[in-house]
Amino acid sequence: MTRPSLAEAAGAQCRIFANGDAALVVEFGDRIDLTLNERVLALADSIEAVGIVGIVETVPTFRSLMISFDPSRIGFGALARRVLVLLANAKVRAHSGRLWRLPVCYHPEVAPDLGDAARRAGMSPDAFVARHCGMIHHVYMLGFLPGQPYLGDLPEELALPRRETPRVKVAAGSVGVASRMTCVFPKETPCGLNIIGRTPAALWDHRRREAALVAPGDRVAFEQIGLEDFRRLADLAGRGELTLTPYGAAETGESGF
Repeated sequence: MTRPSLAEAAGAQCRIFANGDAALVVEFGDRIDLTLNERVLALADSIEAVGIVGIVETVPTFRSLMISFDPSRIGFGALARRVLVLLANAKVRAHSGRLWRLPVCYHPEVAPDLGDAARRAGMSPDAFVARHCGMIHHVYMLGFLPGQPYLGDLPEELALPRRETPRVKVAAGSVGVASRMTCVFPKETPCGLNIIGRTPAALWDHRRREAALVAPGDRVAFEQIGLEDFRRLADLAGRGELTLTPYGAAETGESGF
């Protein structure tokens, strides 16, 4: 349901509209763009900082922020007005998220599409891996599966279409690429992306204080590991003993693997 009186209330820069009876959406654009995503995250930060009574949660996406609220505590109109004030005062967020080093094995045993992906990109598998590991990936959002990050932005030479025939399932930890995005799948799932590697890290684990390892606005650097190290770390992760901390964190200064 769209409310015409508020749909364009934020002017040309964004739109505000209802999503059902208990959610408000602020839409900043119609494309996947880092600048738009930073505005999404800036608004989410502002909402958390002021602590508006009645808000249940905020859910950042590539280009919009969904704000779930309790209608018995705050109405749509009142919430929209509060959001408009925050938008007027919001500062665009810099890259203030955490930086993670995520171990990934690119061995053919766990990377069934790497060879074909490299061929289509016109390079060797080693060159493809070096390119994928040689950049910092921005976490745009979590979605589809709990804790699943959508990471951008791949360079044009690594931008590939999805597989013509999706797989019925890929293993938990699979690293897939399509278009200019990388996804890491926390659970076994059907998948149409090109699987180029696998991480032993648990992206979603209820045993942690924060079940999701990474968050929107974080950054990820993939670090290549061999098959033997992958198996060793996967065994630790299965027992809940593989602890990753953000790169440069005060506790250890490294990711812990």
